[in-house]
Amino acid sequence: MAPLLAPSLLAADFSRLGEQVRECALAGAPYLHLDVMDGHFVPNLTFGAGLIRALRSHAPELVFDAHLMVSRPDDFIAPMAEAGVNALTVHAEACLHLQRTLSAIRAAGMKAGVALNPATGLDSLRYVLGDLDLVLVMTVNPGFGGQSFLPQAAKKVSELAALRAESGASFLISVDGGVDAKTAPELVRSGADILVSGSFVFGHPGGIAGGLAALKDVIS
Repeated sequence: MAPLLAPSLLAADFSRLGEQVRECALAGAPYLHLDVMDGHFVPNLTFGAGLIRALRSHAPELVFDAHLMVSRPDDFIAPMAEAGVNALTVHAEACLHLQRTLSAIRAAGMKAGVALNPATGLDSLRYVLGDLDLVLVMTVNPGFGGQSFLPQAAKKVSELAALRAESGASFLISVDGGVDAKTAPELVRSGADILVSGSFVFGHPGGIAGGLAALKDVIS
């Protein structure tokens, strides 16, 4: 399967979000990555279920992939499902009962994912492999866009791909942070299935379509 591209809305022009979401769809992006931050788990504050619900009508064909960087992820499950989120990812570091949270996400009709901070190892996943649809490897420390890629992240992706193969699991591997035309090829070689890219796509001289095309060129 060719790697999937997921523009990260955190890097969009917030004054015209609906327009840019539609541009992502028209440019052929299958996913839209939505960073939900509460100002506690990470020092930044972004948007919540109300805005996501409002954006849903601008691109009904996109998979809305919400990444919760929040201290109380369980409180967000029902609102995100009601807002039209298709896949919901929580941080292992924020969940007291990770398996229970993942089960609740699936029960709400969404795909269930776990995100790992750069310093978090893979051991936290070993007992929830059967509950996972996606694992998001953070290739920067979460909270802000535009950060530099941490080179050790590619090794983590490789180790995660090996764990998936050894266990017979079928979750997708997503990467988020510093993904651009330079870092994308190595991440794909390491086993990434989904590339989340914000600043490179939304800040590309050729616009959103140009940014996505540039990424496709280097990973095809």
